[in-house]
Amino acid sequence: MQFHLEDMVCGGCVRGVTKAIQSVDPQAEINADPPSRQVKVNTSASREQIEAALTDAGFPPKAA
Repeated sequence: MQFHLEDMVCGGCVRGVTKAIQSVDPQAEINADPPSRQVKVNTSASREQIEAALTDAGFPPKAA
């Protein structure tokens, strides 16, 4: 699944995003690209679970 995170602008943000996603699914594969603000996630968790974790971490996803 893919997300657009308007607030993800740097490597520190990527660490926060990664930590949030891995709090739901520690095995998740995450490919984050701050310049495009895109995150691709390969996970067994539901989209709703990932969106909730990202929102709680301060990175509310927009429609990708």
